[in-house]
Amino acid sequence: MKGLVVFGLAGILGMVSPVHAAEPWEQTVSTAIGKTGTEMPDGVYRIGLPRSDLKVTLDGVMLKPALALGSWLAFVGHGQNQVMVMGDLVLTDTEVNPVMAKLIAGGIEITALHNHLLRNTPHTMYMHIAGHGDPAQLAKTVHDALALSGTPLSLAPATNPAAPETLDFDTAALDRLLGHKGKIGGGVYAFGIPRAETPRDGGMALPPAMGAAIAINFQPTGGGKAAITGDFVLTAAEVNPVLKTLRENGIEVTALHNHMLDDEPRLFFMHFWANDDAQKLARGLAAALGHVAITRQ
Repeated sequence: MKGLVVFGLAGILGMVSPVHAAEPWEQTVSTAIGKTGTEMPDGVYRIGLPRSDLKVTLDGVMLKPALALGSWLAFVGHGQNQVMVMGDLVLTDTEVNPVMAKLIAGGIEITALHNHLLRNTPHTMYMHIAGHGDPAQLAKTVHDALALSGTPLSLAPATNPAAPETLDFDTAALDRLLGHKGKIGGGVYAFGIPRAETPRDGGMALPPAMGAAIAINFQPTGGGKAAITGDFVLTAAEVNPVLKTLRENGIEVTALHNHMLDDEPRLFFMHFWANDDAQKLARGLAAALGHVAITRQ
């Protein structure tokens, strides 16, 4: 089930659907995980778990957690007194097997395990998970699994709200080029772009916040340039037109794989990387989006 590795989370937070009223189980989940989540549209309660403990570089760029190192968990009510959880866990190579064993023992399914990036040091893997059941038990299982990794499981120090983030490229120009509005967060400009149809998994409709949105992130690298990464959410017919367009525009395709096991339509997730003029890259991304059935603004 899909991971947006916090890829595009800021963009998803800006979507227009009304946010739901808090559910009693949400406090239970946040207490068990050790982090407070965010109430999202469509009844989703999402907890971000950025790997701020890792210092990862790729082609000389120090990656901000919000760019490509953001584990996340998304919970939604599913049946009486039960929830469904989906997530994407960012792990080092040595963390994969201990975390996987603990999740399996607790009844959590592993739906995918793969890279998102190439050449990054240290190397990171991305483990997509799914589960259904009692919210307290599910959250405890995930917490105990993540405790076997270096994932920070406590609240980060509060930031100064009087000091808004600024980026050294023209974000308004990126909005115009991509036809969507991004959001600044964690030193990154992030877009979350829903597909035109609502994907389903196991017969259940998947809201964007459950990992069903295209994620595009820009991290400034100086002089109007940006490192970009994220993932396109694609049907089979869209894969090669998007892949060719990205490559024609100097954007490297770094992974292509599933995130879910029982999705409809069958979806493929294409991850990408480049470091170049931000507006040039946005034009290339916009050309690739032209091959995808997305919501238009």
